[in-house]
Amino acid sequence: MTVLEGFWDWFIRNQEALHDFEADRERVFDSLAAELQKIDPHITFEFGPKQTKREFVISAGGIKGSFPAVASLVNAAPTLSRWQVTAFRPRRTPLNVIEFRGKQARPEEVQFSLLDNGKIAGIRLFIPSFREVDADWKQIGYLLLDDALGEYDVETRVGLLKMYSPDASTTERRYPFVDLPRAFDQLVSQLEPRKPS
Repeated sequence: MTVLEGFWDWFIRNQEALHDFEADRERVFDSLAAELQKIDPHITFEFGPKQTKREFVISAGGIKGSFPAVASLVNAAPTLSRWQVTAFRPRRTPLNVIEFRGKQARPEEVQFSLLDNGKIAGIRLFIPSFREVDADWKQIGYLLLDDALGEYDVETRVGLLKMYSPDASTTERRYPFVDLPRAFDQLVSQLEPRKPS
């Protein structure tokens, strides 16, 4: 049995506890994290809301080098009647309030500037309370972007990424963060050559 098959075998044997993780969150999450670490130390996970079919998101934790491990694990997933297995944190609508280590960012209070160097999109994020020396705020910025654009696009289609406090002085026009997905997709469609059909 391969390590990927071993993970899914473990997942199937534990899917009742996983589906109802709220009953014993810490133990279930610790067990799941330990199994995922056997595949790649950067792999993380999220669960969608409790429904008949629950979403299980497998993420590379924003580490591009771990993308192949995530793709392999998701591709090896068996058909599971109670689960929707998703590779990489997907875009979310509506955007979520991001809370991390006691800090909070509300999407409606965040602004962005989109940068175009003719090859790849760049983004400036303006986050209330952001402080350059506080790594928590950078993590919050990445989680905001994952929510808006999806983890895959953030890691593969964004070049320069800078985060600032809203009072920072920059020259580009700023827009409400909720407009980022549409503006980003429009810019990417202009920058990336169209594949022949």
